[in-house]
Amino acid sequence: MDIWEKLYETAKEYYHPEDISPFIYAYNVVCALEAENGEIFAGFCIESCSGVMNLCAERVAAVNMLTNSNQTVVKRLIAFRNKPPYSGSSGMPCGACREFFMQLSEKNADMEIMVNYETRETITLKELTPLWWGQERYERETKV
Repeated sequence: MDIWEKLYETAKEYYHPEDISPFIYAYNVVCALEAENGEIFAGFCIESCSGVMNLCAERVAAVNMLTNSNQTVVKRLIAFRNKPPYSGSSGMPCGACREFFMQLSEKNADMEIMVNYETRETITLKELTPLWWGQERYERETKV
């Protein structure tokens, strides 16, 4: 079993879309990520009737990682609905998640994101977020 299959199987356990309350729908998008030390953390989407309160599966997995291991660097990430990513944008993190990962650690620019599970095609976060606005701040901080 390769790392992508481990990530897929971990995330798949959380896929069971359901209403949590009359206001919240969850588990319809799932994610698993591999932290820098090799640990795997999972998350699931939580959608509220108030959009600003929504939490994407990717950010929930990242907060799970931070809470349980104090790590901020992600090596690999897979996210999907009812089937693994199959090409195009089917498994891509939204803009808010991309921004969150970039701000969490500059090393996350090298994070691999699954594009096509069957062919094992991946893309890096820096390819999805070219000319990121915060890079200058990271560079200033390392010069101090």
